[in-house]
Amino acid sequence: MYWMIDLHTHTLFSDGALLPFELARRAEAAGYRAIAITDHVDPSNIEHVVTSLARAAREIEGSIDIKVIPGAELTHIPPKLIATLVKQARELGAAVVIMHGETLVEPVAPGTNRAAIEAGVDILAHPGLISSEEAALAAKYDVALEISTRKGHSLSNGHVARVGRAAGATLVVNNDAHAPVDLIPLEQARRVFIGAGCDEEAFNEALEASEKIVDKALGRMNA
Repeated sequence: MYWMIDLHTHTLFSDGALLPFELARRAEAAGYRAIAITDHVDPSNIEHVVTSLARAAREIEGSIDIKVIPGAELTHIPPKLIATLVKQARELGAAVVIMHGETLVEPVAPGTNRAAIEAGVDILAHPGLISSEEAALAAKYDVALEISTRKGHSLSNGHVARVGRAAGATLVVNNDAHAPVDLIPLEQARRVFIGAGCDEEAFNEALEASEKIVDKALGRMNA
């Protein structure tokens, strides 16, 4: 049996609508098995946000029937600083680190996708027109490429799916949830994934990949 997991969510600590406890409760009520809270960070706020999310995750633990993983989304970081921020995020307690990739709808700096992959983020979010070479690097470094259900970022889903699968890269499906309405059911996520040109088997593989990232993150939290 497969469960919905969202490894890319936001709270009031960045541009989301909810506090961590409410986001977790709403996700639980929507049938989610796990979420990673990955608020936007840069050098100005990374310490406050990541330590706060790590504390929230500890306090939520055991109180509701959902796994809550503290994380970070490095956002609009100059490529030369990405590796340093990935390391800092992990040291502060981010068990899932994702990179705000070169989406078609924002002026993300060229070179962000490659720098993030080489720095070993867990997930490259909405990577836009990612190149075949970058997708091959993602496969080599075990960096998952995101198929996004979020309006705007989803415009390049077909390209990401095609190039990622050709390179043997791992794909995951995330909502990039900012508000309750973004916590879509599993069936809608399946439809978005199929709409990107993938088949049912590939969708199941994406769900399994998310499960593996959750397990790896829980291991980091318990280390």
